[in-house]
Amino acid sequence: MPNSKTPNYRVTDRNLALELVRVTEAAAVACSSWTGRGKKNEADNAAVEAMRLAFDTVAIDGTVVIGEGEMDEAPMLYIGEKVGAGGPAMDIAVDPLEGTNLCAKDMPNAMTMVALAEKGHFLHAPDVYMEKLVVGPNLPADLIDLDAPIEKTIRDIAAAKGKSVNEVVVCALDRERHEELIARAREAGARVSLLSDGDVAAAIAACLDESHVDLYAGSGGAPEGVLAAAAVRSMGGQMQGRLMFENEEQVARAQKMDPGKDPTRKLGLHDMARGDVLFSATGVTSGALLRGVTRLGPTSVRTHSIVMRSKSATIRFIEGRHDFSMKTWTAV
Repeated sequence: MPNSKTPNYRVTDRNLALELVRVTEAAAVACSSWTGRGKKNEADNAAVEAMRLAFDTVAIDGTVVIGEGEMDEAPMLYIGEKVGAGGPAMDIAVDPLEGTNLCAKDMPNAMTMVALAEKGHFLHAPDVYMEKLVVGPNLPADLIDLDAPIEKTIRDIAAAKGKSVNEVVVCALDRERHEELIARAREAGARVSLLSDGDVAAAIAACLDESHVDLYAGSGGAPEGVLAAAAVRSMGGQMQGRLMFENEEQVARAQKMDPGKDPTRKLGLHDMARGDVLFSATGVTSGALLRGVTRLGPTSVRTHSIVMRSKSATIRFIEGRHDFSMKTWTAV
């Protein structure tokens, strides 16, 4: 139970949702100066530093459970790092810049993102690949299954949505490892939309009514999978995942991070993000979901963000205009 000095999560969660937007906005503005410069590491570092500083103003006792890597791999926002100004104990999943290559090349869909849950409610996952399936809301329960052939999944989605198979759009990352998946989906009659990077945005797209994406499928980073799960929870969609390991060392790390559980098990949505979760993302470069950071003058920018709460199933798009002569962020 919270004491008199610790804010109650139920009282503060609405404010926390807006505080998260400020965190992703700060990261997006900081890394936007690197857009198109071909320097993805510099862009990522700028986002990490800005996000870490922004967390210092958020009223939580936060622990990063999905971050930039282990403590010896990342100077900031590493797994296990404590952030926040004090308050309820919360777990944090961050991707300071999803799509570092997209930012470096000024391509669509680069964004900054953060998810928040009560302590112990996010999957603690190492930086390995995760197999993923995502569909949107208002569909029959248990519609998708990682163990089912992709052809069956496509037929089931078509039937559930009342459309023909050749109208189903499957989204996947354009990777060599997905060649068989892509070929089988097309052979089944579906259309395939390929992305160069940014699978969290693709998972979100599968849950949006206005999106043309019916299914997100394939493998991507496990940290991004947890972030996607937070967003999918908030949007009422369905998701399954399964960690993919290259060696026994990775298996051992996963067992250490999530003790007592089979690291190779099939993960449901609530295995990855349970309880009340919050999710925020801000566009760095413009894409299907969010507009990128726009310079309005020498000291001002415009940002475009999305923030979601699973508790209320509320999705807000927020446009911010920021005047650096009036606030503490560094104009870059």
